[in-house]
Amino acid sequence: MINFRYHVVSLTAVFLALAIGLVVGTAALNGPVADSLEGQVTGLRKDNQNWRQQVNNMEKQLALEEDFAEEISQVILPGTLTGRRVLVLTLPNGRDHTEGVLKKLQQAGATLTGRVELQDKFINPDNNTNLLELAVTAARPTAQTTGLPGNGHGVETSSALLASVLLDRPQGVAPVSDADRRAVLAAYNNAGYLTTDNNKVTGSAEAVVVVSGQPYVDKDSEKRDESVVKIAEQFDRTGSIVVAGKGSVGGNLVSVVRGDPVLAQTISTVDNANTVQGQLVTSLALVEQLTEKKAGQYGVGDNAPSLLPKLPQ
Repeated sequence: MINFRYHVVSLTAVFLALAIGLVVGTAALNGPVADSLEGQVTGLRKDNQNWRQQVNNMEKQLALEEDFAEEISQVILPGTLTGRRVLVLTLPNGRDHTEGVLKKLQQAGATLTGRVELQDKFINPDNNTNLLELAVTAARPTAQTTGLPGNGHGVETSSALLASVLLDRPQGVAPVSDADRRAVLAAYNNAGYLTTDNNKVTGSAEAVVVVSGQPYVDKDSEKRDESVVKIAEQFDRTGSIVVAGKGSVGGNLVSVVRGDPVLAQTISTVDNANTVQGQLVTSLALVEQLTEKKAGQYGVGDNAPSLLPKLPQ
């Protein structure tokens, strides 16, 4: 009869054999496997160093390109916009690169009539009715509501009113008085729809730079993007306009203008205004608008025909 002691001895022998096999196998394979793993790690480490070096080189190259654009702008821009009255209108998604755009306009000698920042509240679809009512109550004797859009779109109607007091009136139409201009802006400012730089707009402008950014992605994104286009359309009806944007896809203002054969004829766009190069090109596009009455689409996007307009003589 096989007793318990026999089972114990048998199991002990099996486990001992397994242990001896593992030790022998590990000893036999340890050298080649370890060498192979070490070689792979060394190769990956070298690849990582190479990629890191390439990234560093690209970052350095980009910085040098920005430096070059900064230096060349000091040669190209001065005097190109001297005597030209320009308004800077910042959309809620364009605040990050407004300062750079302003700097280049000033470098070109533009007379900035004002800097107006539209708040997110202005393009919020929930405020449509309030904007329609405000366009009526904010009107003043020289800033009447006659001729404003009557299709029930609050952003479009208010944008038309703001454009009429911030930009030059058509020839033969009486200009807006300074007092009425301040009153209209104060009405929108007090309601939280916009802010102005030091609450000061010195007069009407002959051109506007609309600083925009990426498309909206929230649940109301379609309506917000539509409102942004309405703003540009109303200012385009009144004066020369350049859209200084960031990117040209996804339904943002730049992409919509470029995809519209009518708007693209009168509105210039720059899709990399978040860089020094794009900010330089924004001023040059404005020069082209004012001197040649010509719109152009510029930047690095696939739908940009060229990097920049022809340099002014």
